[in-house]
Amino acid sequence: MTFTEQYPLLNTSTYLNTASSGIISRNQLEWRSAHDLDYFNLGSGFRITQADFLQEVKVNVAQFFNASVRNTFLVPSFSFGFNTFLEGLSPEQRFLLLNEDYPSVNYAIESRGHTCGYLDIESDLEQRIVDKIKEFKPTVFAFSLVQYISGVKLDLGFIKELKQLFPELMIVADGTQFCGTEVFDFEKSGLDVLISSGYKWMLAGYGNGFVMLKDTVEIRLFAHSSGIAAPREPFLQGKGRLSVFFEPGHLDTLAFGTLNQSIVDFNKLGMDFVTEQNRLLGAKAKHAFEERGLLTKVVASRKVHSTIFNLKLDTAQYDKLIEQQIICLPRGAGVRLAFHFYNTETDLNKLLEGLDKE
Repeated sequence: MTFTEQYPLLNTSTYLNTASSGIISRNQLEWRSAHDLDYFNLGSGFRITQADFLQEVKVNVAQFFNASVRNTFLVPSFSFGFNTFLEGLSPEQRFLLLNEDYPSVNYAIESRGHTCGYLDIESDLEQRIVDKIKEFKPTVFAFSLVQYISGVKLDLGFIKELKQLFPELMIVADGTQFCGTEVFDFEKSGLDVLISSGYKWMLAGYGNGFVMLKDTVEIRLFAHSSGIAAPREPFLQGKGRLSVFFEPGHLDTLAFGTLNQSIVDFNKLGMDFVTEQNRLLGAKAKHAFEERGLLTKVVASRKVHSTIFNLKLDTAQYDKLIEQQIICLPRGAGVRLAFHFYNTETDLNKLLEGLDKE
């Protein structure tokens, strides 16, 4: 199966930069064009059905990840959703964080003055997390499911075990480098909260994201508001208590419609296909990079890894990849590459040929 018709950029470059920005499909482009043409022709009239449309998007997001519609919220980005979530927590929290995690995770917590404990991303990470929780006794463990620099991925099976070991611990994940890469069932996961932007692996463009909460989390957020009467304006009727915080003001139908079209595309493909394609190509890439000594010891030792890799390459090597239209980015101490379902073994082989010429 090839994807060049839907993603023409793949005809002119080897796109290994989904970890920075996903690409949108021809289907999405056509939908966006029709949306803006309606705006052009109808003015405010094109928003008459926006409430029903946005509810449809919310339902589709919830169904895609098997989450509760009532506790799924549409937000413009991970950062907006996560900061709103943090504002809703009571202040006496103890957070366990991973060193060098995405700044939008760690800094948002640190800047609010919470007590924080840290763990380096090294070998035996999962066992060290368990040990650190026993020692530090956090109330919240907040982390990225997939690390944005190294691609280190926390095992989803481990997350479920962690919740069983520490049922009172709130487990909060940034899914921006994860959502859209494989089949995922939020309700059956060990996560209490999952927040994600849509512009990377969901291939949904910019300005959209989502928050999913387990029902047990709902009562722990913005507890002070439970005794305050909700807004009574007619256009706000039907908004739930948490929706007032997570979804204030107007939501962009262009941005969330693009997310909706992405889910339509994923459903047509089948997430089982996406999962297997990413698993196979990721395994082949990891093996090839290991053979060439391009991975850190931590990544090389991981049994479970994402399709993001940070290779030990210098600036000159990076420049040569760019000259060959292999799209990637310097991150951390190396060059970050990422494979999604639309990438192929041909893409991997072209990359390896370029690296082997050195």
